[in-house]
Amino acid sequence: MTQANDKEITAGTTITAGTVIFGEGRPCLIIAEIGNNHNGSLALAKRLVDEAVAAGADAVKFQIRDLDSLYGDTHKGGRAQADLGAQYTLDLLSRFQLSKGEMREILSYAKKKNVLSFCTPWDIPSVAFLESCNVDLYKIASADLTNHPLLECVAATGKPLICSTGMATDEEITQAANLLHAKECKFALLHCNSTYPAPFKDINLLYMLKLKKFQSIVGYSGHERGIHIPVAAVALGAQLIEKHFTLDKNMEGVDHRVSLLPDEFKQMVQQIRELESALGNQEGPRKISQGELMNRENLGKSIVAHRAISKGEVFTESMLTVVSPGTGLPPYMLQKLLGEKAKRNLEKGEVLFPSDLPESTIVKPGTYSFSRPWGIPVRHHDARKFLAIAKPDFIEFHLSYGDMEEDPSKFLDEVYSNTGFTVHAPELFAGDHILDLCSSDPKYLKLSMANMQRVIDITRALKPRFPKTKRPMIVATVGGFTKHEPLSAAQRKELYPRILDSLNALDSAGVEVLPQSAAPFPWHMGGQQYQNLFLYPDEIAAFCSSSGYRICLDVSHSYLACNHFKINPKEFFETVAPYTAEIHIGDSAGVDGEGLQIGKGEVDFAMLGQIFKKHCPDAWFIPEIWQGHKNMGEGFWIALEKLNRIL
Repeated sequence: MTQANDKEITAGTTITAGTVIFGEGRPCLIIAEIGNNHNGSLALAKRLVDEAVAAGADAVKFQIRDLDSLYGDTHKGGRAQADLGAQYTLDLLSRFQLSKGEMREILSYAKKKNVLSFCTPWDIPSVAFLESCNVDLYKIASADLTNHPLLECVAATGKPLICSTGMATDEEITQAANLLHAKECKFALLHCNSTYPAPFKDINLLYMLKLKKFQSIVGYSGHERGIHIPVAAVALGAQLIEKHFTLDKNMEGVDHRVSLLPDEFKQMVQQIRELESALGNQEGPRKISQGELMNRENLGKSIVAHRAISKGEVFTESMLTVVSPGTGLPPYMLQKLLGEKAKRNLEKGEVLFPSDLPESTIVKPGTYSFSRPWGIPVRHHDARKFLAIAKPDFIEFHLSYGDMEEDPSKFLDEVYSNTGFTVHAPELFAGDHILDLCSSDPKYLKLSMANMQRVIDITRALKPRFPKTKRPMIVATVGGFTKHEPLSAAQRKELYPRILDSLNALDSAGVEVLPQSAAPFPWHMGGQQYQNLFLYPDEIAAFCSSSGYRICLDVSHSYLACNHFKINPKEFFETVAPYTAEIHIGDSAGVDGEGLQIGKGEVDFAMLGQIFKKHCPDAWFIPEIWQGHKNMGEGFWIALEKLNRIL
């Protein structure tokens, strides 16, 4: 027989147990080892299952022994002659083991809770009993890794099994692995130190990597204090984690002292899931994240004209310079421009873009045939420029907190009789203040109300320049963010009335405030946070139907929410479209890739077109493309041309 330590064995990269699949390429299977921590109480066992499920466990595990078979005469009356350790163990087992009927009931109870439930049999008669319970998976304790008859018995069931390797030598692990491979058994190996609690110096976590020589699916069963070692094990590649679970560490029994309480277990699960998300993969090119793209622009540098340059002039090094921010061509592309002719007139300090490269073309606005009013996002300083080159039905002023200090008449010097307008309120105001109309902090809420009122006042001041718009709409992300963790459904339910109270307390005569559908992980300059409101279709519909408010439906945001919360996009948009007054249209990918160019993400625009035509035929829309305003609105014109064909 080929020895496992002579030739790497990789048979079976995943294991299926019931409806659960674990192994390579799958999320770590996190097992709450309840064992005998129920101390013989079926009611406590059920509470442990409930708490384990609530803490995020993927599986719960128990133990069962046939004491007559396992201990023989010692169990029947010779306990006084046994060694002290055996006396203590047998005493606990005789008092704390569930009956077979209770074990059958708890395994069934756990299954009804949609969690994988299985058991460690310590003897062959217990395997026969568990087979009658129709378990989907077996666990072999460290003490039985050398018990080849038991290994053969479990392998003969055809069920997969997990084997702990504590107390075993390399040779003993090799023999057990070879036996199971010979039986064509699906199994995983857990690195383990079988002391309670295990000293950190004795854990030797890196040995887990050596287990890959015996079997490709490996994990860690921990008896140490705390949760950081299992998290580290996942970083090293553990595909299973097993930790003891209890409701009270002071209960009788050695396992309680090394067990995690529900909150501790929940924290471990959260850290493992965060770690898995952070690990990513080493395949393919490095991908720049959405947050990095933002900071790349904010902190990077661009090639700009060092002096005024006329169309047709040949670029020389002295004509160009490099400055921040990084909104245009990066400095390394300077050599591509030198010796080439300028395609357009450039003012001193004007940024160069990819369309200025010789092989590129400049995109200009076209003629569109939309069945609803369409517009483009603008700022005060570029509104006149965009109105001169395009004929949108309306423009949407995307205010920054700096724009709120400007006099619009400096940029808008005429009355635009044929153009409507809307306003997008800033999310971030001076002093790093993020708008939150449901804040529980009275001082913070007061400042948010004051900032929102200023936006309303600015909007009313713009009305005389756009007489076509009788009641301008104001798009706003109205609040409900948290920094460290998302809110529960019950917590969210409490915030919507606060939002409504704040909106109703504003002096909004002559304007219409539109709460915006949100993304689950908004970018608030410093990094990602959690958004909690206007994410779920039923909550949006309930708010609008009860309050009379309409929304701005941000397609990109809502697709991200659908991805994150596993919501069917068609059902989402059919639910919220009837309450929609304005639509922001952009593509998206994953859970935080927002504002992508049309066709660069996952959005089904044909499906959306049908829904919008049926449920909100009069809603206005703009292309909400990240950095679409750059290079004379190039991103907007590309988006509008694509949308004109799709919608």
